[in-house]
Amino acid sequence: MFPIRDHNPSRSTPYVVYALIALNAAIFFSYWTLPERQIMQTVFLPYALFPVRLSYGEGYATLITSTFLHGGLMHLAGNMLFLWIFGDNLEDQMGHVGFLLFYLACGTGAGLIHVAAAPGSQVPTVGASGAIAGVMGGYLLLYPRARVDILLILIIFFRIFTVPAWLMLGLWLAMQFIGGLEADPTQGGVAYWAHTGGFAVGLILTLPLWLRRGGPGFWAAQRGQPANPAARYRYGTSHIPKVPRRR
Repeated sequence: MFPIRDHNPSRSTPYVVYALIALNAAIFFSYWTLPERQIMQTVFLPYALFPVRLSYGEGYATLITSTFLHGGLMHLAGNMLFLWIFGDNLEDQMGHVGFLLFYLACGTGAGLIHVAAAPGSQVPTVGASGAIAGVMGGYLLLYPRARVDILLILIIFFRIFTVPAWLMLGLWLAMQFIGGLEADPTQGGVAYWAHTGGFAVGLILTLPLWLRRGGPGFWAAQRGQPANPAARYRYGTSHIPKVPRRR
């Protein structure tokens, strides 16, 4: 289950979101075709986040540089899809510079929480997901009832559903929290606590903006939905020919 779009158009052009997507893609494709050992030596060793390194008071710059590295094409594509869907509305509310600072702060906070969860880990951590989790946390606070289209895949079953943002984001957060309780962060894999922590950081950092907008009164006035008219999408009929059943 993953989102494909929301029904929440922004009023301004999200230049920072575009720039972040372009920068992440450019950096990834600059080393994508290199041999794995060379990627580790020339890219991940100097720029990825190693919790044990930070535990010794070194490599603080990697809290930022690691958020612009990705381990694979699907890793990059998934993160950029989430940033594309949820980032434009926060940039619309925070302004271009404010959103950029917010994004970097969420990435830094997510990295620090990951280090706190596994201070002795020597596994390199890369990816923008901690920062993007912060974007999702801010989106949940501002637009809990915005409609999000999700694609549900169950083996050979494909279906698009429209659900409120609080349901989709709440389920995602619960999955990250449960994963963090079950997984060993020192063994690599998904950085669940970075996701959970980034989400919390983003929600907290968005609180002042939410309060300036009226806090609970903002929810009451908008009923938890965006102030902009919701986008409407049409689902056309499939052009895939049906195969007749043989008897």
